[in-house]
Amino acid sequence: MSRSKEARPERRLLDSGRTTRTMRWVMAIMLFLTVLAAALGLGALAATHSLDRQLAGRLTVELVEADPAARDRDARRLLAMLRADRAVTAAQPVDPARLAKLIEPWLGAIGSDPDLPMPALIDVDMTDASDAAVAALSARVTHVAPAARIDRHARWMAPVSQFMTLLLALAAGIVVLLALATGTIVVLAARAGLEAHRGTIEIMHMLGSTDVQVARLFQRRIAGDAAVGGAIGGIAALAVAALVGSRLAALGSALASGAALGWPQWVALALLPLAFVALATLAARIAVLRALGETL
Repeated sequence: MSRSKEARPERRLLDSGRTTRTMRWVMAIMLFLTVLAAALGLGALAATHSLDRQLAGRLTVELVEADPAARDRDARRLLAMLRADRAVTAAQPVDPARLAKLIEPWLGAIGSDPDLPMPALIDVDMTDASDAAVAALSARVTHVAPAARIDRHARWMAPVSQFMTLLLALAAGIVVLLALATGTIVVLAARAGLEAHRGTIEIMHMLGSTDVQVARLFQRRIAGDAAVGGAIGGIAALAVAALVGSRLAALGSALASGAALGWPQWVALALLPLAFVALATLAARIAVLRALGETL
């Protein structure tokens, strides 16, 4: 019974009606946007790492030769040389039917015409993806077949990797801005509460209450509102992120599958509301103590 009586002044110190409800919904919206932005950034980071792993050491040897007999002969020689090379872990020729299917959207049915000269392609995996190793392999390839050339997968996928890096930076910037906006909202709410209850606080000071004790009342109330709002916004954002993740997995794309979040990422997202509650509590404490030191 005594605890409830002691808690009443704390509940009355900040408005418990419309203002509190507004604060909770503002925090819910901020946490919802923050968790979604963080999920976007973590997904972009996972996709970038997955892309780097898939493309590391991957290249294609392309042999362009108008004479089909000479092309097939050089392709067999190249394939034998690549499979015997110590720097190569795997070398597989690309099926001509698959190549014709790939160019069908641009050339139509003519892509499967046997009279149409098609390049011979060999997919290669290397143990060392450095520029020096690729240059050395390229020299050995051109020695066997002067018409052959090497295309590195990482080179033509570089724009995708750069875009993922941009998404990561954008998501990190949004999270930081939302954190600053949340801290600003808490500071304004704390200052508004101080102004509204200035007379009560002066009486508390005359009765012996210190600035730290008054600040504790504010930070407890704001921490409670932030916890309720953070739980609502965080759970909603996690549900949306899980839904988007399931849709990405259904696409069957290697890049989209690489953006799937693992359990460490989900744990980090789940901890974001707790971090925002701590941020709101600290911001309220600092704002109240500073305001009390300046005006009261």
